[in-house]
Amino acid sequence: MDARLNYFADPTADKVLKHFMSAGKALKASPLPTATQELVALRVSQINGCAVCIDMHTKEAAAAGETSVRLHLVAAWREATVFTEAERAALELAEEGTRVADAAGGVSDEVWANAAKHYDQEQLAALVILVSFMNTANRLNIINQQPAGNYEPGQFH
Repeated sequence: MDARLNYFADPTADKVLKHFMSAGKALKASPLPTATQELVALRVSQINGCAVCIDMHTKEAAAAGETSVRLHLVAAWREATVFTEAERAALELAEEGTRVADAAGGVSDEVWANAAKHYDQEQLAALVILVSFMNTANRLNIINQQPAGNYEPGQFH
């Protein structure tokens, strides 16, 4: 399978994506814990069915020391006992923030309050931006039919 477009060969796409990727680097440097970032990125990508992002964030998380058990259980985090309460709050916010069309009210006050119990303002801002960033990245890759499986940890950082 080949991607429909080579984003980096197109002058407009290249310019836009360089700015977009710099936003991703800023998120990586935020005070939101790395494990939480990778778990959220993975869950959003699972919901959206973005193979290239699932590949990337599974490998990035493993390279950062994440266990295979936790990575395999992200899709079923509600029933899994391996996630902290803070991680569960972030995953729930990520799901509601991704499934906005399914949950007509968007992110509920209850889910927001639960996340706010575990994360300070700067971390919450990073979490919200990360969910939005991942939804955008997923759509860019899905529309373009970006092939998955060849990602190497650190490739885009």
